Amino acid sequence: MRRAALLLLAVATAALAARAPAQDPGTTLTLDDAIQLAFRRNRDLKVASYYPGIARANLLVARGQFDPELVLTRSSSRQLTQELPGQFSNYRTDSFGATLQGELPIGTQLGVTENSTAQSDAFIGLPKTYDTFAGVSVTQPLLKGFGLGANLVNVRIQKANRSISELTYRQSAIDTVWNTVVAYSNLQLAHDQLDAVLREQALAEQQLDENEKRHRVGQASQSDVVTSRSYAAIFQDPILQAERQVRDAQNTLRNIIGEDTFFEDEPLFTLVPMAVPEVRIDRKADLEQALRMRPDYEQQRLAIVRNRASEAYAANSLLPQVNFVGNYGYNGVASSFSASRAQVDARMNPAYGAGLTVTVPLAFAVGRGNLRSARLQREQAEAALKDLQANIALSVATAEGQIETARKRVVADQAALELAKRALEDEVKKQKAGMSSTLAVVQQEQQLAQDESSISNALAAERLAVANYDHALGTTLERYRITLAPE
Repeated sequence: MRRAALLLLAVATAALAARAPAQDPGTTLTLDDAIQLAFRRNRDLKVASYYPGIARANLLVARGQFDPELVLTRSSSRQLTQELPGQFSNYRTDSFGATLQGELPIGTQLGVTENSTAQSDAFIGLPKTYDTFAGVSVTQPLLKGFGLGANLVNVRIQKANRSISELTYRQSAIDTVWNTVVAYSNLQLAHDQLDAVLREQALAEQQLDENEKRHRVGQASQSDVVTSRSYAAIFQDPILQAERQVRDAQNTLRNIIGEDTFFEDEPLFTLVPMAVPEVRIDRKADLEQALRMRPDYEQQRLAIVRNRASEAYAANSLLPQVNFVGNYGYNGVASSFSASRAQVDARMNPAYGAGLTVTVPLAFAVGRGNLRSARLQREQAEAALKDLQANIALSVATAEGQIETARKRVVADQAALELAKRALEDEVKKQKAGMSSTLAVVQQEQQLAQDESSISNALAAERLAVANYDHALGTTLERYRITLAPE
């Protein structure tokens, strides 16, 4: 009878509820709770959070190449020499000055200098004279070292590294959420599998109890009782294995959400079953979104930017070194510093100079080697980008196929489960009517347990397929409404 089959299921559920306190249930945990805990406490994500700050500091260092510098000098020297027998010279020189110098992004080196040198010969009574100069100097590379590509290479590389570090952190955040979803789903599956084994055990024990009662009144054979007792005795091992899987799955989740102790007596989470998000597959749009959203793809594109900056620098380094050097200013010579400085202010004694310095390597081996290496690294990065694009297309297609297959599995396994329930009901009715055996009922119970396990696995596969789909598209954070705050 249908009522008898429902009674068996009710008894199984009651037995499962009665066993629940032995599992020492702990805090009720939702998937959103687990994700929030992981974001606050996951150790890998904490490590990754330092990368953007380090990259910004390195960019500051690269930009500091163009910071102006103030150079202050102060020196004093004495020199005693014998020029003729009995005639000595005792020269004393005191110098002091200040230079404001800096470099422009096109390679120009500028300096604004003011210095003064005081000289005297105390032995022969030569009065002290002050030689003061104020002016500007410039060194301009004309070939090697000229241009933005040659001088901004470190800035461009560190800017790319800064963006890469931010993408690295984003990827770590995506992986953390994805790992949390996977671990939560696996823990839910482990609980479902344990529940299924406990329900099957409860059905077997109820069947044994009924057969013993029927045997006492002569309605069942001793063979039926032995078969029921044998079937009820096999569940201890699968229950222990299922409990072990629950504990291991919970420890995996606890590690992701930042826990660092994993004792056997720690209470188990009471899970709120996670829902399967709605997903609408659009193969062309999905691939375009993946190429737009995935951090690893953007990282590889930035790696090419970095390689191109290095290649431009290497190409410039292959040129001969030709520098224009020039200076312009005013001199002042007087017996006091103020008088010599006044001559400079009055622009009485202009001083200027100009010239070229040329340095030509004879073999260019270093430059040619650096350029070849930079070009090959850039070509390698471009090839890696194409390879990554193909792998992304494959991962997106695989994730889409997994969703479609998982959905079909859920439908098929749900239908099989309903049929198994009806078959068990029919077999119980036939047993009550004396037209079936205990062995046949046991076989139907086994089939029902197998179908329950199958639907649990199918639902878990669907949950994981959606998680993998979001991960393949790079939309995991958007799925769970997570926004990374700019620093």
